[in-house]
Formats: sequence, structure tokens, C-alpha cells
Amino acid sequence: MKKTIALIAHNSRKTDLLNWAKVHRSRLIKHNLIGTTNTSKLLNDMLEIDVEGFGHGPSGGDILLAARILQGEVHKVIFFIDAETPHGHEHDIQTLIRTAVINNIPIALNRASADLIILEED
Repeated sequence: MKKTIALIAHNSRKTDLLNWAKVHRSRLIKHNLIGTTNTSKLLNDMLEIDVEGFGHGPSGGDILLAARILQGEVHKVIFFIDAETPHGHEHDIQTLIRTAVINNIPIALNRASADLIILEED
């Protein structure tokens, strides 16, 4: 079954997400992919995959993703976070994480957990 996977990364982790996505490209392209504006553009340009952009993270993109989770439109979230740098939209990030947890949506916040989520049998 084709699932919707959200791909997001803070600026300092975008290269890490890009490298991870290169490794898992063949699995990713079997799914509907969505991501925040800058992350989706990077992945589309560098990997030639179709990631639908839906909003800039600090400008409400995290909240838009949380809403899509609540609407049952997202099945997995890969979010490479920068846990060492404060973010002005920290409340939005926590809302997104909380929404995924409460709605039993697998959410990966680093490469190790992202590997587990993408390798999980559908």
C-alpha cells in the first residue's frame, strides 16, 4: 500500500536528510512524499524525486503537517531535527511531535530511527 511520508529537516540537518534519502531513494519513490518548502525543493532538485511542498517550517509548515496528520493524510514522519540549536518556532515543532505521538504515527527524529521506519514492512 502506498503511504504518505513527510520528509523534513532543520537547516543544519538538510544535508544529512539528503544523504539519507539518497540511500533510501528506491523505497521512498514508492510512496507519496511531502515536505516543508525548502526541504522538498532540495530533495526534488538533488534526487529528482517528487516531494510535494506544503509550507515553510518556521512560517507554519510544522502546524500544517500536524493538521494533515490529524486528517489521517500522513502515515510516517521523518524529521531530522537540530536538537542543539534553539528555534523560534519551538512550540510548533513540539506540537508536530506531540500530534504524531498521540495519533500513533511513526516519527523519526534522527537517522537511526529513520532507517527503522523506512525499512519497516508496509
